[in-house]
Amino acid sequence: MKKSKPIRLIAMLLIAILAVGVLTACGGAEPAAPAEEAAPAAEDSGEEMAADDGVSPNQAPELQEMVRNGELPPLAERLPVNPAIVEPVESIGQYGGTWNTALVGGSDTAWLVRTVSYIHLMGWSPQWEGVVPNAAESVSASADASEYTFTFREGMKWSDGEPFTAHDLAFWWNDQILNEDLSPGGTPGWMRAGEADAIFEAIDDHTLKITFDAPNGLFLQNLATPSGSIFTRVPKHYCSQFHVDYNTENLDELIAENNANDWVNLYQMKCASVPGTPSDSRWFNADLPTLMPWKVTVAYGEGSQLILERNPYFWKVDTEGNQLPYIDRVVYDILEDREVLLLKVLNGEIDMMSRHFNTNDNKAVIADNREPGEYEFFETRSIGNTTGFHFNLNHKDERMREIFNDKNFRIAMSHCLNRQEIIDVLYIGQGEPMQSAIPKDMTEFYDEEWYSLYTEFDQALAHQYLADAGMTEQDDDGYFLGPDGEPFSFIVQATEAFGFHDRAEMAVNQWQDCGVNAQLSIVDRTLLYQRKDANEHDVHVWGAATGPQIFLDPRHFFPFSRESTFAQAWVTWRTNPSGAGAMTQPEEPPDIVKHQMDLYAQILSSGDQAKQIELMKEILAIAKDQFYVIGTSSSPPGYGIVKNNFHNVPTSMPGSWQYPTPAPTQPEQYWISGE
Repeated sequence: MKKSKPIRLIAMLLIAILAVGVLTACGGAEPAAPAEEAAPAAEDSGEEMAADDGVSPNQAPELQEMVRNGELPPLAERLPVNPAIVEPVESIGQYGGTWNTALVGGSDTAWLVRTVSYIHLMGWSPQWEGVVPNAAESVSASADASEYTFTFREGMKWSDGEPFTAHDLAFWWNDQILNEDLSPGGTPGWMRAGEADAIFEAIDDHTLKITFDAPNGLFLQNLATPSGSIFTRVPKHYCSQFHVDYNTENLDELIAENNANDWVNLYQMKCASVPGTPSDSRWFNADLPTLMPWKVTVAYGEGSQLILERNPYFWKVDTEGNQLPYIDRVVYDILEDREVLLLKVLNGEIDMMSRHFNTNDNKAVIADNREPGEYEFFETRSIGNTTGFHFNLNHKDERMREIFNDKNFRIAMSHCLNRQEIIDVLYIGQGEPMQSAIPKDMTEFYDEEWYSLYTEFDQALAHQYLADAGMTEQDDDGYFLGPDGEPFSFIVQATEAFGFHDRAEMAVNQWQDCGVNAQLSIVDRTLLYQRKDANEHDVHVWGAATGPQIFLDPRHFFPFSRESTFAQAWVTWRTNPSGAGAMTQPEEPPDIVKHQMDLYAQILSSGDQAKQIELMKEILAIAKDQFYVIGTSSSPPGYGIVKNNFHNVPTSMPGSWQYPTPAPTQPEQYWISGE
């Protein structure tokens, strides 16, 4: 045959929305002076140790100098009355230094989200035990989880010194999200509850009430995920100048000055994102005021680096009253490929990172180079499956769709996989064969039978299932023909990101050995997603992990989001039934799939934890029977690297996009010694 070339996590998941405590964030650092010389902690936010000239030492030296020169208000006027307090991971930090890290390609914004922009209203605790207030000072919820009241810190400011208030969020919702020109797809799915849009009401400058038409039991948890970033990135005082309802004086001039097509395009460029492009105003517009610890000074696309520098109005302090962040600048080198990044890691040019280079096949050489590179590992704890093979159940070709929808065919493909060989070769023996199921850590939902279902490597058994799918004849090369007696093959698309191409290549070879004509296509991640979003793929290869985020992101267990790559048309039917602006038009799914969607809607509309758990169990039981995604193996621990002089990075942390690693460990409290 032809070859292709070579737990107890549930309590956290459903944090009681009726009792949310006040934020006591975790972070860390070591003092600018030796411990015995460190400034004592202020008794409250209004008191601070002052130097002889009255300038507070509880801020970076460069900011002290700016205050002395009259270029910046005193620290007491820049901090909130009650700043968020970050408890150091190891020690109080010293100011200074540059955090050197990297991006790969022209649209690698995920690492930015993971490192410098975790300013959500709610955040995950550092070890993912639950949600805590973050940009919000506190939050309360009604008994039925349909009304949430957020309180904001008095005196909290954007990076340009303007007040951050409840009116900023009301503007974002009422004038951006509910504006049909700016948001033609409507409100985000997780912000919908009942029949009507949520109501945002700024009670006063520091109080925001959000009222849903029905209970929204996962609202606070969703705010802690990457989806929650949209709430705190739109300053009304800046963005209203680009909005047709606010600027009646010079909007046309601004459109012309910025080479925008119209006011919508102008607003997207300045305060949102431009559809169909990588342009995100957080990174492409250096003028956009921010709440982040660092503000953009050299924007994405302006050169070979993206640079952020200290935000002098940042609203968090350490336990001794020192304003964060400790680190002066964050510099992201924009690289063409992962090989260049790996060389920079080995050369000691990356201070802290856990993305793109940190594959299992690279770990040995990275480990051997720790001493000359002056770095060590930290652990990222992944939960669930390393790899999912998503056969396209909504394939545009009716013949392919019929074959892929035959469960016997998918079972055959699963039995063709030699998972232990994949584990031994790619994971150095770490992990065990595992179906796309619930991991053992999640004891509330773990199903022992499902965990190993169809994972036995048995080509003869696979051929029996192929026969049950109507595939009995083989061509001269030994490949099975389709049920119609015609040649049959499919393309497995993967990207080099995170080592998916290696896993895909081994699977393709094993399927060919099993008599199935699979072919491999390695493409850029951008193209991979374009094909997936347009429903132009046969088999999509990506991770299949799950964990504490199962209630927020059950993508592998029913057509939940665009990441449910096995059924893009069914996803559109659920999330955008009109199909407006969708790359894949909606198709009504089978009744059993619609039942799963209804069960999830019931989860969203309930504030009852026990009921939510039972509903999720029913969703998972159906997923087990439907067998949407073929899993590979349990996840071994991931890793990142941190330089020896780069401090307050936990030695172990959760590893997940929904977490999103390492943001909840609060990078603003990382610090660099010897600067």
